[in-house]
Amino acid sequence: MLRILIYMLSIVAANVVTAKFAPLEIGLFIIPYGTLFIGLTLVMRDMVQNRYGRAKTYMWIVAALSLSAITSHLLGDALWVVFASTLSFIISETVDTEIYTRFKLPFVKRVMYSGVIAGFLDSAVFVIIGIGPLGLKFVPWELVPYAIAGQWVAKTLMQLVVAGGIRHFVMKMGIYEPNISDVHDTVPQTVRATR
Repeated sequence: MLRILIYMLSIVAANVVTAKFAPLEIGLFIIPYGTLFIGLTLVMRDMVQNRYGRAKTYMWIVAALSLSAITSHLLGDALWVVFASTLSFIISETVDTEIYTRFKLPFVKRVMYSGVIAGFLDSAVFVIIGIGPLGLKFVPWELVPYAIAGQWVAKTLMQLVVAGGIRHFVMKMGIYEPNISDVHDTVPQTVRATR
C-alpha cells in the first residue's frame, strides 16, 4: 500500500511544485520543477503494477487521474492547463502500463523503456496543448522542441535515479519482488528446453 501512497503523493507534489515555482530555464530548455516528480510518478506506477497487476493498476490510474485534475483545479491552474495535464496523464500512464506489461525484462530496463516513451508523450502533449501554441501560448512554436526536450530529459534522468534507487533499496531490505522475467530466468535450463 505504501507504493500506492507514494504514487498518489508524487502526482500531488508535481502539481503543487509546478503551480508554486516558475519553470527552470537552462538556455533554451524550459523545465517545470514538477517534472522531476513525474519521473517518480512513472516509476511508482510501474511499482504498483509489479505488485498488483495490470488490471488493478488501471483502477489506481483512474484514481490518480481524478486526484491530479482536482489538485490542479484547486491550485488555480487555468482550465486549459488542467485539460492538457489530464490528457497527457491519460496518454502517458496508459502507454507506460502497456509497454511495461509487454517487455519481459529486468525491472530497471522495463521502467526505462516504458518511461522513456511515456515521458516523451507526457511532455509533448502537455507542452503543445497546455502551455504551448494550442493552449496558453506561454511557449511559442519555435521553443516547443526545447520545452519538450527539457521536460523529457529531466523525467528520464529522474526515472533512472528512482528506479535504480528503489531496486537497490528493496534488495538491501530483503523485500525484492521478482518480476516476470526474473521468475522466468530462475527456471533451470533443462526445464526451459522442454517447454
